[in-house]
Amino acid sequence: MSAGRPPPDMLFSPASGDFTFVSSTEAEELSGTIDAPDVKLNMGTDAGKDPYATTFLRQRGYGWLLEVEEEESEDSKPLLEELDIDLKDIFYKIRCVLMPMPSLGFNRQVVRDNPDFWGPLAVVLLFSMISIYGQFRVVSWIITIWIFGSLTVFLLARVLGGEVSYGQVLGVIGYSLLPLIVISPLLLVIGRFDLVATVIKLFGVFWAAYSAASLLVGDEFKTKKPLLIYPIFLLYIYFLSLYTGV
Repeated sequence: MSAGRPPPDMLFSPASGDFTFVSSTEAEELSGTIDAPDVKLNMGTDAGKDPYATTFLRQRGYGWLLEVEEEESEDSKPLLEELDIDLKDIFYKIRCVLMPMPSLGFNRQVVRDNPDFWGPLAVVLLFSMISIYGQFRVVSWIITIWIFGSLTVFLLARVLGGEVSYGQVLGVIGYSLLPLIVISPLLLVIGRFDLVATVIKLFGVFWAAYSAASLLVGDEFKTKKPLLIYPIFLLYIYFLSLYTGV
């Protein structure tokens, strides 16, 4: 052995201390056994089921037939949230239409800028219900006039240079039927007095037309405002005629 060279047992000694290397003569004196761990495989079956069928399927490569996927339970949302119905928003828009005066402090532009479908539909259906008079076909006719009348106003507004969408016009025209619903009980009470009834009808039509026109007719129309206000006014006169039967 040359000087300065470490002995063999020092040359193969591990630094971590996890293993110990021994010489071949020392290894002959060692003996022992290794116990196999008790491993149980979860084959996806209970103890009461037939293990032979399970083993047969897995050996043939059809073990995927025994796998069962557990679906994650999702929290059920409320019905109003599923249908995207905000009752507070609808109630606020109703107040904006029924009280169109700017001095009352309502942000009336929300009726136009944040349109919805269920609120105007509910108003139109309510107006249809009070206009039935035993004829259910009136309901579909009023809904048809609402849809196509709003489409006419929308097309006219776009031709005149207005920046509105059909959804906005549909919502505003639908919500603005509320004044006609408000005056309907009065017409039932004082319907015998023709002069008073006519005044109330005109008041309801002007109220509804002003609520809709103040939201749809913006500054972009400038001198063309009467061209859009007039068809809106005629549309509510027609709605009132469907209710009164005139």
